[in-house]
Amino acid sequence: METIHSHTCLSSLLLLFLFIFNSSPPSAAAAAKTLASEAQALLKWKDSLQSHSLHSWTTSPNTTTPCNWVGITCHNNITSEAAIAEINLSNAGLEGKLDSLDFSSLPGLVRLNLSMNSFYGTIPPSIGSLSQLASFSLHHNQFSGSIPLSLANLSLIIKLDLSTNNLTGEISPLFLTSWTKLVSLQLQQNELTGAIPSEIGLLPHLQILQLFDNRLNGSIPPELGNLKNLVEVELYTNEFTDMGNLINLIELDMSNNSLSGPIPSSLGNVKTLQVLVLQDNQISGSIPPEIGSLQNVFELNLATNDLSGPIPSSLCNMSQLTYLFLFENKISGPIPQEIGTLQYLAMFVLNTNNLTGPIPLSFGNLTHLTDVRLFENKFSGSLPQMVDLTYTSILDLDDNHFTGQLPSRLCEGGSLQSLLVANNHFTGPIPRSLRNCTSLIRVRMERNHLQGNLSEDFGSYPHLKYIELSFNRLSGEISPKWGECKNLTSLMVSHNRITGTIPPEMGKLVKLEVLDLSSNLLVGGIPKELGGMTSLGSMILNNNRISGVIPPEIGDLQYLEILDLSENNLTGSIPGQIGDCSRLQSLKLGQNDLNGKIPYQIGKLIYLQEVVDLSHNLLTGGIPSQFGDLQMLEKLNLSHNKLTGSIPASFKDFQSLSAIDLSYNDLEGPLPDSPFFQHAPAQSFIGNKGLCGDVQGLPPCSSSPMRKVSRGKNHRVLDAVIPIVSALFLLSVFACVVFFCYKRKKNTKKGGRDKIDGPYSMWNSERKIMYEDIVEATNNFDDEYCIGKGGYGIVYMATLPSGLVVAVKKLHPPEDGKSFQKEVEALIEIRHRNIVKFYGFCSSPRLMFLVYEYMEKGSLSSILRDDEIAMKLNWTQRVSIIKDIANALSYMHHDCVPPIVHRDISLLKPDSSNWTTLAGTFGYVAPELAYTMVVTEKCDVYSFGVVALEVMMGRHPGELIFALSSTEYQNTLLMDVLDQRLDPPTGEIANQLILAAAMAFACLRSEPRSRPTMRQVSQELTRYNLLSVLKPSTTMSLHQLMAVVI
Repeated sequence: METIHSHTCLSSLLLLFLFIFNSSPPSAAAAAKTLASEAQALLKWKDSLQSHSLHSWTTSPNTTTPCNWVGITCHNNITSEAAIAEINLSNAGLEGKLDSLDFSSLPGLVRLNLSMNSFYGTIPPSIGSLSQLASFSLHHNQFSGSIPLSLANLSLIIKLDLSTNNLTGEISPLFLTSWTKLVSLQLQQNELTGAIPSEIGLLPHLQILQLFDNRLNGSIPPELGNLKNLVEVELYTNEFTDMGNLINLIELDMSNNSLSGPIPSSLGNVKTLQVLVLQDNQISGSIPPEIGSLQNVFELNLATNDLSGPIPSSLCNMSQLTYLFLFENKISGPIPQEIGTLQYLAMFVLNTNNLTGPIPLSFGNLTHLTDVRLFENKFSGSLPQMVDLTYTSILDLDDNHFTGQLPSRLCEGGSLQSLLVANNHFTGPIPRSLRNCTSLIRVRMERNHLQGNLSEDFGSYPHLKYIELSFNRLSGEISPKWGECKNLTSLMVSHNRITGTIPPEMGKLVKLEVLDLSSNLLVGGIPKELGGMTSLGSMILNNNRISGVIPPEIGDLQYLEILDLSENNLTGSIPGQIGDCSRLQSLKLGQNDLNGKIPYQIGKLIYLQEVVDLSHNLLTGGIPSQFGDLQMLEKLNLSHNKLTGSIPASFKDFQSLSAIDLSYNDLEGPLPDSPFFQHAPAQSFIGNKGLCGDVQGLPPCSSSPMRKVSRGKNHRVLDAVIPIVSALFLLSVFACVVFFCYKRKKNTKKGGRDKIDGPYSMWNSERKIMYEDIVEATNNFDDEYCIGKGGYGIVYMATLPSGLVVAVKKLHPPEDGKSFQKEVEALIEIRHRNIVKFYGFCSSPRLMFLVYEYMEKGSLSSILRDDEIAMKLNWTQRVSIIKDIANALSYMHHDCVPPIVHRDISLLKPDSSNWTTLAGTFGYVAPELAYTMVVTEKCDVYSFGVVALEVMMGRHPGELIFALSSTEYQNTLLMDVLDQRLDPPTGEIANQLILAAAMAFACLRSEPRSRPTMRQVSQELTRYNLLSVLKPSTTMSLHQLMAVVI
């Protein structure tokens, strides 16, 4: 109907203009004819669009001329040659192509702006016919292909903006020889390749050059230095190798390139320079003293390079310097004594270097400082009065060798928000000014030698989110005033000398996620009011003198993941309500005086993974058979109790268990028939007179026939696959899943199996490893070389004669060996920098093993669980991890033939109605797997969303995902759920985190079809197209991020 209406409009418009033509002078008639022709071209193009808001583009009585249409501006004097002067449809909700627009019908067009729409396809070459065009903008669309050479005909062009598209190819020299009037050239955020042509020097009027976030390479042409009007150059995120000759610039940003070698001293000659940003390159050498002659520079950013040597004292001559960023280099030596002369300095960020010596006394002269970050250096000595500064909001001195007392006037200015002085040697009292420092948001003072009274030296903080005071010499009691810190998410005061009881007012902290009061002198009971801390994820109260019973209200903590009440004086029974803590991952109640039976409800806690420790108590009765359902559990300690009965037969199904201790009980009967129990050390079972089995130190079970379990019946397979992050670092897990897929085919096939005659081996092209080398390097797979066990094999570390260290996963041979070999052959062809290298495998009727790259530093999840290591994983590194995961998954989904999908589902057999449990790591699998049992690429996309949030939050986002349906939770700010162990992100890295979070929430959509592909995710995280739509802000809520359209 719209097409018919448009044709009717065209006819009406033509009749109207014919009427004007027949009743007007010749010049007016010619102009009317021109208007009709141009309007007809625009209406025809409108009909081709898939989506638009051009409702005014019609020939109704109120719009007798296209000059009145939305986005259209006509020349003041319409002639027979041209009528329309400008088309501006920026951000108009248009979708479609430009192919149907006849640009030759618009010869007088001077300005064309179609930016921030959803145009796609190639840029039509016919645009080159617009000989009068002076301003042309297509930014923030999805145009692809190369820039048409016909655009070289735009000889009058002044401003050209094709940024934020998918354009490829090189920048043709023909453009630069023709665009002699060009003032602004913006081609950033595309896929352009090649070098910047030397013809760039032929643009004498060029002022702005933005080519960042492409794949441009080579040297910056020296001809660029001849452009005396050039004031802004942004070339970051490319592959350039030098900085060229730029002499009249005001702003130079070449961050995130491939610049190497030293900073040229000639840069000190660019006297007009105000902003110099060279962050994220491989620049080496020392900072040239000549930089100090740049008197107009107010921002100097040389961070994240390989710079070494001292900070030249000449930098103190940069009298306008306001922002100084030298972090993440190898700079050594002291801070220059003259630093106090930089009177405008506001941000002073030197963290993660090798700087030494004390802070200069002149630092106290810097009265405008707002942000001081000196963490992760080797500074020593006591602090000068620098911390009395009125405007300082962030003071981060973590991980140095500072001594002496903290200044008493630390927060008298009332602006201090982050006080981070952890891991130093500070002594003396807590500064008096902190008691009334209500502006505080983050405080880290752990691992010092500070003294003070917890109840007297600290007050009530309405904005405080994170405080850690552990490993000091604090005394006093926990004041009820802590219950007034309504925004508190982490309270850690472990390893001090705190006395008294836990005040019930703590139960008012409904946002608290971590409570660690361990290793103190606390007495009294656990207040039942703590059940009101509805957001609590970790309750750590071990190694105190707490008495009484465990309150049943503990079961109200639905988000609790870690519960450690060990090493106290608790009595009574373990409440069954603990079974309501459905997200519990670690349970430690050992070394108390608990009695009664072990609640069977603990067996319902399917997320229990790290440990269950009930040792050294007075527990009686049997071990609940439901414990066999704890398929993720790695360590179980029930030793030193009074348990009776046999070890439940269900224990044979444990898939992840790596350590067990049942010693010193009254257990009896045989050990479960499984390889894990057969290889367990005898110390795990001593002190139980009735146990027997094939373990050294136990009597054999001669009176009982050996139990055999049929492989074809009642055989449960649970592939305990690690999360998708570890899958990217351990590709061999996928090979193991393939192995089990073929192993299960045995249940559906009849007849003999293919036998492999002799060892079969196959390796990638980079390595030739002999079967004998592996056997010799592991001493025939001796336990001495074992580094891990799983449900599908044992992993060994082997050092080969060449010196190469590899991980060897020994498997049981599958029956369908040839098919398995074909699958492994496909895996060997995979080449990607974010996927662990798979060298190959060996197979024989009696032995099969896989060989892959040994990853010394372990998994990302273990890093995030370790506070000390996690705090060194900064926001830049975390964003990089998320990008790398997305890139690797995109490669597996879209660049491998055939595509590789991470397989997280196992079946008993295809024709059975008995389905197994979901095989993916709990909390990571897509929800649809529970009812479809079909693995798709969108399952991986969901898992990526979980892992991306986990990297940003520093913990599993299960509680967040479960609570997102709550309107109240959706109003939570993103900054409030990020890892509180790190300083809040700012600037560009904050924008990137917001973008990553938006993509993660898009991946978690319940409807698989609405999730983006991993290619879309990877590209968006690289190009930042959404940032212009998101308009990122530190006040963005989860609801706003979830509403973003990808």
